[in-house]
Amino acid sequence: MAKRQCVLNELAQNELVGAHARCKDGPARTRLQAVRLYGMGYPVQHIMEITGCSRASLLEWCQKYQARGIEGLADHRVGGNRARLKPEEIDETRRLVHEYTPRGLLGLETATPDGQFWTVRDLAQLVQRRFGVTYRSINSYYRLFRLCGFTPQRPARQYRSPCEPEIAAFEAALEANCWT
Repeated sequence: MAKRQCVLNELAQNELVGAHARCKDGPARTRLQAVRLYGMGYPVQHIMEITGCSRASLLEWCQKYQARGIEGLADHRVGGNRARLKPEEIDETRRLVHEYTPRGLLGLETATPDGQFWTVRDLAQLVQRRFGVTYRSINSYYRLFRLCGFTPQRPARQYRSPCEPEIAAFEAALEANCWT
């Protein structure tokens, strides 16, 4: 049986308990708790059941804690699509979509024939031309629309009768009977 590499003294345990109490991020709290339990000698299987983590994640977190302390357990991921435009670029986009129509900025290459209303395709084209940014997800363009003060417009529902030919025939017969 392998010997644990991460054994915590009372000071380190108290440090992890304090960081856990101050932390507001759920996944970070899980990492803090898992490392503390592991360092206190809890069985790995129990820690996995309590925190819902995998054995590999638990051991990785312990290594990060040993190398960098509590800072090593923080979430160091960098934002994806949403972080591509700078705040001033978002402000400029907001100004452009409010002041101009798609036809005014994109010419004849708009998504709609008349180019009067902004669509996701038009916004994507504007952002690509102006800032050289292309988002991977259409949801990022929806978010950008919301940041610009736009809300999605849904077409109104229209009732369509499933038997329009029959109705047309009935109306024609009714019309023919009215004149006889």
